[in-house]
Amino acid sequence: MKTLVKITIIAILAFVFTSNNSAFADNPKTETIKVSGNCDMCKARIEKAAKIDGVTKAKWNKKDKTLTASFDADKTSIDAIGKKIAEAGHDNEKAKATDKAYDKLPNCCKYR
Repeated sequence: MKTLVKITIIAILAFVFTSNNSAFADNPKTETIKVSGNCDMCKARIEKAAKIDGVTKAKWNKKDKTLTASFDADKTSIDAIGKKIAEAGHDNEKAKATDKAYDKLPNCCKYR
C-alpha cells in the first residue's frame, strides 16, 4: 500500500512539473490583439499559428476580430505571436502579412 501511495505522489508531481500550464509559468501574461480574418477556417489557422513555444492558450473571436493569448513572457511575446500569425497570412496589430502569405489564403479567408 505504501508503494502505491509513493507511486501516485511521484506521478502527480511529475505531471505538475512537466505541465505546460500558465499557472506554473515563470512569468504568465495574457494579452489581446486585433487580427484580421473572416471565418472558422481563419479561426483555426490563426489559433494554430499563435501556439508557438511558451503560449498556453490562444483564442480568436470571429465577431470582434481579436485574439486573446496566454503565454510565458520569459519564453515569448505578443510581438512574436503576431509575427507568426502574419506569416500564416493574417494582418494584425503587431505585424502585416506579406502579399505572398495572404495570396495563399482560401478565397473565403481573404479580408483585404
